[in-house]
Amino acid sequence: MDGMDEKGRFAPEIAHASLDLDALAVSDRFLLFNFTRRDDHLAYLWVLRALERLRAVHHVQAHSEDVAQALAELADTHQDVPEFDDLTALRARLDALAADGILHRLEDAARAGSLVRYRNRQSVYQFSELGYRAYSAVEDVLRARVRDANLSRLVFSDILEDLRALEAATRARDADQVYRRLSRLDTVLDDMSRRAAQFHLTLGEIMRSTDTSPQTFMKYKNALLTHMTDFMAELDRYLPRLAAAITAITALDTALDTVGVESGDSPIPAPAPGTDGVMLTLAARADDRPFLSAADKQDDWRRRWAALRAWFADDGPGFTHPRSTGTQTAGTRTAGTQTAGTQTAGTRTAGTGESRAEGLRTATRAAVSAVIALLRQVTEAQRGGVNRSSQLRHLAEWVFAAPDEPAAHALMTAAFNLRTARHLGGAHDDADQISSRATWWDAPGVEISVTLFKRGKAPTPGVPQPARNNPAVKAALARRQAEQRSAERAAARSLLDNGAHHRVLDESETRVLLRLLTLATEARTIVAGRLTSAAGGNDVLTMRLVPSDRGGTVLTQHGALHLPGFELELTPTTHGPRG
Repeated sequence: MDGMDEKGRFAPEIAHASLDLDALAVSDRFLLFNFTRRDDHLAYLWVLRALERLRAVHHVQAHSEDVAQALAELADTHQDVPEFDDLTALRARLDALAADGILHRLEDAARAGSLVRYRNRQSVYQFSELGYRAYSAVEDVLRARVRDANLSRLVFSDILEDLRALEAATRARDADQVYRRLSRLDTVLDDMSRRAAQFHLTLGEIMRSTDTSPQTFMKYKNALLTHMTDFMAELDRYLPRLAAAITAITALDTALDTVGVESGDSPIPAPAPGTDGVMLTLAARADDRPFLSAADKQDDWRRRWAALRAWFADDGPGFTHPRSTGTQTAGTRTAGTQTAGTQTAGTRTAGTGESRAEGLRTATRAAVSAVIALLRQVTEAQRGGVNRSSQLRHLAEWVFAAPDEPAAHALMTAAFNLRTARHLGGAHDDADQISSRATWWDAPGVEISVTLFKRGKAPTPGVPQPARNNPAVKAALARRQAEQRSAERAAARSLLDNGAHHRVLDESETRVLLRLLTLATEARTIVAGRLTSAAGGNDVLTMRLVPSDRGGTVLTQHGALHLPGFELELTPTTHGPRG
């Protein structure tokens, strides 16, 4: 799930699984790098280096005293090691690393040799699995050398030799040899893709910095062009042989019938149609990783073989291995970025049918053309005497010769298009909540618009949006209202024809009656504290509340509605002549 294989190397074919992590899991993983953001991050780094020094000598669990001793040994050879005279401060840093998840903290009662030591905490620390990988990632970034990049030109002969040995081992059904050759090929291809990615990134960095440092580019231009030309020549020489070797192994693997392994193990059952062949079955059988099931091993070797085929086999658009049942597509381990649908150094774009080695050759050829074009540009700039460096020197002379400081500021502002950062002048909505003595570091941030931050322009409401006109929705609402009015009229006519007493009213009639009763009570007339009359009606009938000593009762499906002191009188509604 973290993009690393069983050897601790970055494996792009499984790195895409990190996209399936939820936000909480991603936050927990990022917490592992929290020590790099602390003020004393160098002290935490040396503590982790001391633990790594102990781990290298198989001292997995270390006490704070052991860590202090390892730090003292490191201080003898490195001057930058901070001093940890107080074990309490060292233990506090170890506890902070344990809280971040980089270390596991365990209590070791066996170290308590006396009652005093028993009363004190006897904690031992060791790397967690993800914590060690986070520390290794930080060390990889620190030890990386930008100029240490090259294309593996001499590796193609080794790959061809391993492919031929793999074919012979598959034919002989030597499980151990198949496992060794596939593992070596996987390691070599991983190293080659990593080197290719690093080379093209370094090349882009050199080309980007040409404006400020053309001497660097002119210093390495000949070696750079020679290196890329030799690599393309070697790749053109071995690519047909490598593709033929891959095709021969695939044909042999498809044709063979599995009978058994000659090493004395139990026979391997014949693969079912549509599943993996002999070679991958032998490799999974010889795989001795104890924490993976047989199905996981088979799926892992299937993905690796698909990535290996994608490097050299040109199988046309949309290729899928005939025996491959995994979800890994031929296009995972790339030499450049792993963005889907992006053709970079060594990637196969879906639908092009181009192997990754051919893609790497295309990218290298394009890089050679870019280097030649850049060489021509740098040469012309040096011949004309106008480049970025000369422009900056002339600007510095103008600024130095300015009559006063405001003129120098105005010149620099015009040269670099500087202006006031308007997004820094925002105010909090409730200024009383923020103390006037609060510093910028402690005060909460103020929300600003994106346009003000990026372009320095205040947000505007914009043009009015057109009103939405949905004739279908309006027609549906009108039809529904017409049906409701028709049902209400029918219920009102039934109530007028059959009366409201001596029967049980249905739901529609009850709704009409209650609505008319509400209108009548709202329009009631009170004289001398008594209700004299009240009426409410619609376009079908008019209901009046007539005072009565007996009162009235209306029966509904939900019970009886009592009207003490009143009776209901229903009459048709009369419409006067229209003027």
